[in-house]
Amino acid sequence: MRFNRRLIILCLFGLFLVFKVSAQNARIDSLKTELLQHKKQDSIKVNLLNALAFSFFSRDVKTSLNYLEAANTLAKSINFKKGIARSVYIKGITEATQSNFSQALNYYSEALNLYVTIQYKKGIANCYNAMGITLRNKGELRKSIEHFKEAITIEEEIGSNNLSASLLNLGTAYEQLGDLGEAIFYLKKAISIAESENNQERIAYSLNNLGIVYNIMGNYPLALNHQSKSLYINEKLGDSISMAHNLVSIGAIYKIQKYYDKAMVAYKRSLGIYERINSKLGVAITLNVMGAIYNESGNYSEALNHYLKALKLAKDIGANSETPYILNNIGKAYLTLKDYKKAHIYFTESMEISLDTESRENLCGAYLGLAETYFKQKAFNLAKTYATKAKNIAENVNLLEFHKQAYSILADVYKAKGAYKQALASHENFKILNDSIFNKENIQKITQLEYEYKYQKQLDSASIRELELTKTVNETNKDLAKTQRNYLWAVIGVLLISMILGSVIFFQKLKNAEAETKNAMIEQKLLRSQMTPHFIFNSLSVLQGMILNKENKKSVKYLSKFSKLMRLTLENSRDKTVLLSNELSAVENYLALQNLENQAYQYTIKVNDSVNSEALLVPPMLIQPFVENAVEHAFVDTISPKKIDVILNFSNHKLICTITDNGVGINANQNLKNSKKTSLSTKITSERLKMLSTDFNMKGWVTIEDLQNYNKQGTMVTLLLPYKLVKVV
Repeated sequence: MRFNRRLIILCLFGLFLVFKVSAQNARIDSLKTELLQHKKQDSIKVNLLNALAFSFFSRDVKTSLNYLEAANTLAKSINFKKGIARSVYIKGITEATQSNFSQALNYYSEALNLYVTIQYKKGIANCYNAMGITLRNKGELRKSIEHFKEAITIEEEIGSNNLSASLLNLGTAYEQLGDLGEAIFYLKKAISIAESENNQERIAYSLNNLGIVYNIMGNYPLALNHQSKSLYINEKLGDSISMAHNLVSIGAIYKIQKYYDKAMVAYKRSLGIYERINSKLGVAITLNVMGAIYNESGNYSEALNHYLKALKLAKDIGANSETPYILNNIGKAYLTLKDYKKAHIYFTESMEISLDTESRENLCGAYLGLAETYFKQKAFNLAKTYATKAKNIAENVNLLEFHKQAYSILADVYKAKGAYKQALASHENFKILNDSIFNKENIQKITQLEYEYKYQKQLDSASIRELELTKTVNETNKDLAKTQRNYLWAVIGVLLISMILGSVIFFQKLKNAEAETKNAMIEQKLLRSQMTPHFIFNSLSVLQGMILNKENKKSVKYLSKFSKLMRLTLENSRDKTVLLSNELSAVENYLALQNLENQAYQYTIKVNDSVNSEALLVPPMLIQPFVENAVEHAFVDTISPKKIDVILNFSNHKLICTITDNGVGINANQNLKNSKKTSLSTKITSERLKMLSTDFNMKGWVTIEDLQNYNKQGTMVTLLLPYKLVKVV
């Protein structure tokens, strides 16, 4: 007898367990930066803490709980109920992920009550959805369906983008209930909405669950088709948990075809993922299906070892949705070992739980197990009763394999009782169903081979390649010359492709080398322009004058600032990035030197509260060239007082520096001077920013405006500076 397998997908109101790794890491980094810059103890900070907690719940529960504690404490202190509810809700998710279902339901109920008091409908819908998932995993299917429908009603009313997730969850609940028609209806509706929204995660989940339904119905090529598409999407997204679900389902298809080695490889990979994230339910499911492989291979002791471990885990977490499957498998093992007493105990327990949870697929399996157990004990009337019950369920729910098994047992029962006419009728029904499955399986194998060939060319992941061709059909009547000619063309094609790829790689490397050379040349030009001979000569002349005039204190102060500026310039030029505070120190020393002799300028360097100059690394010598331009070119003697203002601000993840003066303006300078005499340092800095935009993967640019455009006097330079965050050790 064969007991069908399918997997429970844990969708969390449309935000699933694992996101694409690179995108998720970028999201976490972005949230950490925002949290670092946000100083106020307000609702925005609560939302940032909750968002970080949600980002970590599937990868690091301890870190998630730390953020939740901080969010909840702050939210309570400012009476931010929406933030409190969100913290409690995410706590429920962390418990559900670890299969602590009762505690998860308590948190969801608490969050639901808070959302109801503030009439936040999206939060209410999320709670109903999450409670439905947890109830479904506990085996309380009718209650879970009620909660999913509540969520769907609200989401349709508010136009929520979580609607496809709720439909997916509802379809999965119907699948567990054995109502496969309703399951297919809602899952296809979920796919349709997810495709219209281009939501790849939900498309993958819906495809997986549809594959599970088709597997239950015995349509293995369609099941494999959906599972492979789902796995392909999940691999692109880097969604390891969803890949584990796919691997269990694909392993089940291999098991049906008796490719036990391939099935076991898939199961072991999925088990590793579930153990890594501490998903007790996932571990229980995988141990159960691995036990089935050992059982069918004749290793009954290893099979029972895996089954009993799975059963303990499932009972510990109260997973009534999974427990009957395991009980049926244990009963089957003891039936094979002719321990009919133990087999009867496990099949009976499975039947009772399946009746309670209304799981018709499990119930059908339990009835068949009891029927065969009673037949082996020659209790033919009881065997007939349970086989008939299984036949009726299988016929109504379209469980083809169970239907066939029921007729097989009935034929044996009638024959044992001497009712040969009824035995013959049952055997003929068995033969019709068996022939139907046999013919169907032949067609399915051909379809599967065609499908696997098609997807082998598209998918480049190692796990997908496990679906490689399992049978090669050789046509012995092909002409040998034609075959050799085909091989020759194939070799020529491979050589051509290799040559093309080699050329592309060569030119790409050449292009990269040219870019690096150009970058080095720009850096060298910058270094030569950082401390011009004119400035050094003027500075030393001023210092000499102070010494000759015996202005000892002033000369010592001037020399100190000059040496500090020289040191900072040389140090900053040596590194690709420097602390923003060091860069600003160099600018301040430069302005101080220019101003020390006669207090010619009024200058300010202002760093707004949004900027942490000790936490940001920037490329050196981006600000000073424009400050130097202001000093050298902006002013005439008639302008008084001469002002230069440097202001730094951080907003929307952008570091912006403005250098403003009240001089004659850039337009006047261009009219007075030859256009060829444009500041070399300004030109180099502009070129540098183009290169740095690529290196930092962040935009950088410079704009220079005459304030006359704003009815003011002077020039304003605006710099968008690339930056990196200081790594905390």
